[in-house]
Amino acid sequence: MGRLPGSEGGELMRVLLTGTSGFIGRHLHRALLDRGDQVFGIDLHATPLAHHGDALDFFRRDEERYDLAIHCAANVGGRASIDGSPLAVATNMALDAWYFQWLVRTGTPRAVYFSSSAAYPVELQQPGDIHRLVEDDIDLNNPGLPDASYGLAKVTGERLAQYAEAEGCRVHVLRPFSGYGEDQADCYPFPAFIGRAKRREDPFEVWGDGSSTRDWIHVDDVVGATLAAIDHDVTGPVNLGWGRATSFDQLAGQVTAAAGYTPRIKHLPTAPQGVHHRVCDPTRMLGYYQPAVTLEEGIRRALNS
Repeated sequence: MGRLPGSEGGELMRVLLTGTSGFIGRHLHRALLDRGDQVFGIDLHATPLAHHGDALDFFRRDEERYDLAIHCAANVGGRASIDGSPLAVATNMALDAWYFQWLVRTGTPRAVYFSSSAAYPVELQQPGDIHRLVEDDIDLNNPGLPDASYGLAKVTGERLAQYAEAEGCRVHVLRPFSGYGEDQADCYPFPAFIGRAKRREDPFEVWGDGSSTRDWIHVDDVVGATLAAIDHDVTGPVNLGWGRATSFDQLAGQVTAAAGYTPRIKHLPTAPQGVHHRVCDPTRMLGYYQPAVTLEEGIRRALNS
């Protein structure tokens, strides 16, 4: 199909974007506008650039066809929300189901579905040697046990994406790993660490025993990889990450060193911490997109923001 037309030549692209005030949504919104695309944004929170409304109601009632749809609206709020509000998080399944029905009903030809690294079986993310998760580790016919109701919703969404594809809508399925950025809400680990370092907290609190690892990818690269996947018509699910394992203790050490001090680390073993290792094999993404913002650069930006 080739690259969709945008600001770099060709016809203007009309894009539906839900969740425009969310972390990924607002960055995508700016990037799409910078490309010259016409964006119809919708969000529960009114913004100068988005229409106020419920994406679920929109998908149920709207009949307009767009060139591209990107669905970022979701209930999520970090590990505490995933573990503490499983029923609220599970409402994402309803949102996604109506999204795919809307795509087929309106004949929208292309769409983005943000899945998640939480869709991977938890049995592959246990203590011991790190298993770098590859896209084929999820068999949608027998997906294993994903991470909580959030992961279950994402597995379900990926299956629904296949049905929409069969009806003629090209769906680009992306699996971001630990996305972060300087304007992320502090209910997520990275901005929480940055806030503690800016306040020069000592002791410095780390949830769990500090040995769990994550694969951090800056929001600029999440957006860049998403738009590149659309432009290159990348098929199949794609991991978005660096393939670099960083423990929470290591992250705390890097953040505090960059802030210019060395606090005592205080582990909170009873706090929610999720799976032990969550690191990707980024080979498929690297075939069309090279991430640019290293974790060290991301830390520097956040501390200076």
